[in-house]
Amino acid sequence: MYIGYVIILVALVALIGSAVRILFEYERGVVFRLGRYSGIKGPGLRFIIPVIDKLVKVSLRTVAMDVPPQDVITKDNVSVKVNAVTYFRVIQPEKALIEVEDYLYATSQLAQTTLRSVLGQAELDELLAHREKINQKLQVILDRQTDPWGVKVSNVEIKHVDLPSEMQRAMARQAEAERERRSKVIHAQGEYEASTRLSEAARIISSENGALQLRFLQTLTEIATEKNSTILFPVPIDLLKPFMHKQDEECGTRDKE
Repeated sequence: MYIGYVIILVALVALIGSAVRILFEYERGVVFRLGRYSGIKGPGLRFIIPVIDKLVKVSLRTVAMDVPPQDVITKDNVSVKVNAVTYFRVIQPEKALIEVEDYLYATSQLAQTTLRSVLGQAELDELLAHREKINQKLQVILDRQTDPWGVKVSNVEIKHVDLPSEMQRAMARQAEAERERRSKVIHAQGEYEASTRLSEAARIISSENGALQLRFLQTLTEIATEKNSTILFPVPIDLLKPFMHKQDEECGTRDKE
């Protein structure tokens, strides 16, 4: 008789235990009653009807899923290997269980095929220079296709683009040639600006009679500060004309006397 009570008590505890469920804040419980969808239970202590009800927990946290490296042939026929990461989360738990068998696996496979498809329509330069644009395009396509599953794709990021060694060498040569071209353009621009300034300076000096003389005197002052023992400096005739004219006048006055 005592053993019978024990068996009943154990069965009762097991029955109550099967009726009690604890859900965390980031979880939702999808309830199926006799195989049919019954509703969703939120976080906390929840009760279900044993045997009749079945509760399946679904996490609402964002999932960061790596997309394995994919061999892609770009639009300009360059073979590259690309991997990415996809960020998504479940926003409708009932659809994630009813509309697709395994939403994690399905989203992963969809991300791989979409990555190959989108990158196959882009050229290599676009893949390297406009990666943000391609990421946005991938996100829009994946989000649209996973929406019937109750899954929201928030972001897709291309992590690494592995180029063939021949292509890396070719791009290095192209970058070096581009740097050399820019250097030559900058040098030529500097020469042009310098010649323009010199031309303007020569025009101004030639138009002003005293400008050339002031320039010679300034140059002479700069040379004198270098502590040279002997300075040979060309003096323009225009600077000596006033003195020569004055000397001629003095000589003429003496002759008259």
